[in-house]
Amino acid sequence: MDTTTVSVRYLVNDVAASLAFYTQVFGFETTMSAGTAFADIRRGNLRLLISGPLSSAGRTLADGSTPGPGGWNRIHFIVEDIEAEITRLHDAGVALRNKPVRGPGGTQVLVEDPSG
Repeated sequence: MDTTTVSVRYLVNDVAASLAFYTQVFGFETTMSAGTAFADIRRGNLRLLISGPLSSAGRTLADGSTPGPGGWNRIHFIVEDIEAEITRLHDAGVALRNKPVRGPGGTQVLVEDPSG
């Protein structure tokens, strides 16, 4: 069992848009892509399993509920210079949800991905 890699299943509305976003904006590498249903991408020790509505993760559950993107789950990227990163994201056309927030754990900003 590989204990050095963290795998996160991430529900999205559009696999192709999310795949382009995470590879082009954040430097993930594509390990596997199954068209509009699913993509497996990696950055360092993070394995992000991008799962669209057609993936097994998007199937309707026994209680009738359907999993979908949303909520306030976050993937944290640690950067050396947050102001430079904000500039880079802005220049790439990435929408930010807020201005930088400073707190006891450091400074953060929320990025809006293609699924909101």
